[in-house]
Amino acid sequence: QVQVVESGGGLVQAGGSLRLSCSASRFINGDMGWHRQAPGKQRELAAAITRGRITTYADSVKGRFTISRDNAKNTIYLQMNSLKPEDTAVYYCSARILGATSYDYWGQGTQVTVSS
Repeated sequence: QVQVVESGGGLVQAGGSLRLSCSASRFINGDMGWHRQAPGKQRELAAAITRGRITTYADSVKGRFTISRDNAKNTIYLQMNSLKPEDTAVYYCSARILGATSYDYWGQGTQVTVSS
């Protein structure tokens, strides 16, 4: 079993920045990612990164968010710049083993609130 723990959420004004961190209890040989869920909306994948550090972003965050990964620390980060009120959501860290079609391991989530 893998435990995944997020940190770094909070309240920020529009245009500001936040950095989220996520640590896994052991090395993940597959993808890790950040999903988010806004009130009344479905959970969506905001950004993901492979073990080889190939990244994927939702169109809504491209150019503003940067996902990175430190395999030695079993940790990923999400640097969020130029934040908008529509970025307000609970952000969940997730991980999956190599070859899995779905994310199997999830953190409890961290709240990000962007005020206008």
